[in-house]
Amino acid sequence: MHFLTKDLYFPPVDEASYEGVLAVGGDLSTERLLLAYRNGIFPWFNEDEPILWWAPPERMVVVPSLYKVSKSIRNLLNQNKFQVTFNQNFREVIMNCQQIERVGQEGTWITDDIIASYTKLHEMGFAQSVEVWQNGELVGGLYGIDLGHIYCGESMFSKVSNASKIAFVTLIQHLKEKDYKLLDCQVHNDHLEKLGAFEISREVFMKVLKSAT
Repeated sequence: MHFLTKDLYFPPVDEASYEGVLAVGGDLSTERLLLAYRNGIFPWFNEDEPILWWAPPERMVVVPSLYKVSKSIRNLLNQNKFQVTFNQNFREVIMNCQQIERVGQEGTWITDDIIASYTKLHEMGFAQSVEVWQNGELVGGLYGIDLGHIYCGESMFSKVSNASKIAFVTLIQHLKEKDYKLLDCQVHNDHLEKLGAFEISREVFMKVLKSAT
């Protein structure tokens, strides 16, 4: 594992540990965060831990051009129960992602420093959000980093049933229209798998990342 200094540097991703931890330390400056994402690296750590930088051996992704919307989600979209917007309330989305209670999870990795840094990235046009509304109320959404042809998803939330699914599928449809190569979902979880994401190797992910950016 590498220990970062103030220098803007990351080691090669193939030097990550078996679990995927590449480096520890550094800061959450916008420059370092953009350098990380452009090199297939992302921060993920608990509030009481030092900053951990990850490049896992397997990457959970969606290929927008190949994505098939399930019949149940298509029915939801056709019912028009929700209204979806892009980049209309980034701060509320990331705050909800921080505060929402998740089954089996204590606390959150979305610290106040994370919120401050990603809000700056949003103001720079890199961090983007999808909002889901119902009767004028924000009930779901997600945010991530847009590298151009690769969208790095960070977190999503839902206050009512299916709201985050609507955000997820609407984002994929948008990325498909814009000819994005991948939606990066970072690491495996059952919810993402049910939504249609799957794992590829770090090597394949890096090839797509480098060719797309």
